Amino acid sequence: MTSTTQGAAPRRGRPGSRLVRRLNSGLVQAFLLLIGLIWVTPVAGLFLSSLRSEEANAGSGWWKALSAPSQLSFDNYTALLENSGITAAFWNTVLISVPTTVAVVAIAALAGYAFAWLEFPGRDWIFLLVVAMLVVPIQIGLLPVAKMFGTLGLFGSIPGVVLFHVAYGLPFAIFLLRNYFAEIPKEMLEAARMDGGGEWRIFSRLVLPLGKPAIASLAIFQFLWVWNDMLVALIFADSESQPLTVALQSEMRQFGSNIGVLAPGAFLSLVVPLVVFFAFQRHFVQGVMAGSVK
Repeated sequence: MTSTTQGAAPRRGRPGSRLVRRLNSGLVQAFLLLIGLIWVTPVAGLFLSSLRSEEANAGSGWWKALSAPSQLSFDNYTALLENSGITAAFWNTVLISVPTTVAVVAIAALAGYAFAWLEFPGRDWIFLLVVAMLVVPIQIGLLPVAKMFGTLGLFGSIPGVVLFHVAYGLPFAIFLLRNYFAEIPKEMLEAARMDGGGEWRIFSRLVLPLGKPAIASLAIFQFLWVWNDMLVALIFADSESQPLTVALQSEMRQFGSNIGVLAPGAFLSLVVPLVVFFAFQRHFVQGVMAGSVK
């Protein structure tokens, strides 16, 4: 009698494995390369525009610089760096984005581990409350928080902007890391406890290294959100603490089409997130693909 296993079709593997194999095909890679070129084109145009004079940008498109490279110079960047308002806004953006990202990742990692592996009264209800906060629009909290910051003396300062971003970034961050930490095998944590490891040691020596892809992905997203933010900064930052996005918007309002300042300033605002993304690209890809190959 013929075995049923011989007549059965071979297993095709899990959906995640099939997805990974398809992503490695030449057709998909060619399509992704095309998408990448389309995305890079406006970035290249912005960069070339930032290297041309206002007269050249007013007289022709940025692509003319490809046939006339003598138009290109770094005079606009030199003038931009000599603009005290723009440079101060750039450092304000750094002082807002970096502490916010570090605080959100640190607090969310601790809370995510607690919600995933620690037993305490009301754990599930508190986590549901955190998840419910994901649907609260940011616009709802602008006026009440602004009034509270005014009472506390934080309105118009960098710490006030940082605190607002941290508060509204934590729900998603906790939700993301809690779900990722919950996928860690329970036997691994029990073995660490049997070896005498405390909760802090397990968290710092075991959970954090295993959760590095998710933490890196969260850090990239959080940094990009805060770096590119303008709504919160327009409301909570004054002229001395305004980030680069608000400073560029102010330049546009005051000088109209001041391309000599706007183009290099916009590219400077763009290049920093790109550097951060490519620096953590390997961990980011691991975090995105982690769920599909399990």
